[in-house]
Amino acid sequence: MVKVLCVLYEDPVAGYPRSYARDDLPTVEGYPGGQTLPTPRAIDFTPGELLGSVSGELGLRKFLEGLGHTLLVTADKDSAGSMFERELPDAEIVISQPFWPAYLTAERIASASRLKLAVTAGIGSDHVDLQAAAEKGLTVAEVTYSNSISVSEHVVMLILSLVRNYIPSYQWVIDGGWNIADCVARSYDLEGMAVGTVGAGRIGTAVLRRLNPFDVRLHYTDRHRLPEEVERELGLTFHADAESLVHECDVVTINTPLHPETEHMFDDALIQKMKRGAYLVNTARGKICDRDAIARALESGQLAGYAGDVWFPQPAPRDHPWRSMPHHGMTPHVSGTSLSAQARYAAGVREILECWLDARPMREEYLIVEGGALAGAGAHSYSAGDATGGSEEAARFSEG
Repeated sequence: MVKVLCVLYEDPVAGYPRSYARDDLPTVEGYPGGQTLPTPRAIDFTPGELLGSVSGELGLRKFLEGLGHTLLVTADKDSAGSMFERELPDAEIVISQPFWPAYLTAERIASASRLKLAVTAGIGSDHVDLQAAAEKGLTVAEVTYSNSISVSEHVVMLILSLVRNYIPSYQWVIDGGWNIADCVARSYDLEGMAVGTVGAGRIGTAVLRRLNPFDVRLHYTDRHRLPEEVERELGLTFHADAESLVHECDVVTINTPLHPETEHMFDDALIQKMKRGAYLVNTARGKICDRDAIARALESGQLAGYAGDVWFPQPAPRDHPWRSMPHHGMTPHVSGTSLSAQARYAAGVREILECWLDARPMREEYLIVEGGALAGAGAHSYSAGDATGGSEEAARFSEG
């Protein structure tokens, strides 16, 4: 029988919900481009439930225990004595989310003698040392596309929040004020601005499509150029690299995976090539940006605003400078874990587990590493190497 170790974020402070704001979810028939939604044989949860926290268990317990397998679920993941580290050595399958990642470093992989499969409940598997996973022959899989649209909607929200100065204006209401001049002193129209995405995969392209009706000028860069018909349809300007793109854009959104080639891409040098007063939105991965360079750019005015929900490490230490820097719109990592998205990625995790336990091939688009190399979506999106260095700093969150 198989031991499955699942790391999920903590339950709500007030306790696991007994009711929800809505009674149901809209039916989504498929993803843009034709990929079907996850197709497990069955699910043991109600779509719209909180599945991504510890008590939600991704709806997996009845399924796994009914087959005689063991499921352990914890949020305790970062310290040397965490439940994750204690239980990892004899686990065959590890499940984690990008929002509360269980960092599978080379050292942890080496300690896990029985580990064969690492599953990301969601998309983005950079919390796994992909090089070490390949060298050990592990399979790494994620539920590709399950929350891409969720994230793209979040990007549009953040862009508008920054440009229209929404967050400070809301705060005046909370504080009992009516200070219109203060609200609008940093408020602009998005109309007519040049908006660019670094990365135009599923999320980046969805962002471009959602921004097109705002009468903006759209730019993108990606190592895989989009088809000509898409460029014509959306009026896109292609750039060969990020440096060219940021020079032209008033708003830049980051939608590229984290790997050694993109780690700390947005450093002091690249940020200085941006327009003064540009806005930067990052819902991809925190480590794509140099932490201190972002804070410096906001303090100097080189950036007019920075927003996103991705940090490094996660959870971010309580003294992380992004918590206190000016003109930011940061939240915990929530863009891809709406209740709608959870229903899809929980179903996708079950589909992956069904395939694995039945020794059936899983979908090519779910594969990140297989057979000692990047595979499937991983071969398209990542480069070989490791981006987990420094993740041990997450342990400081619980110490604060």
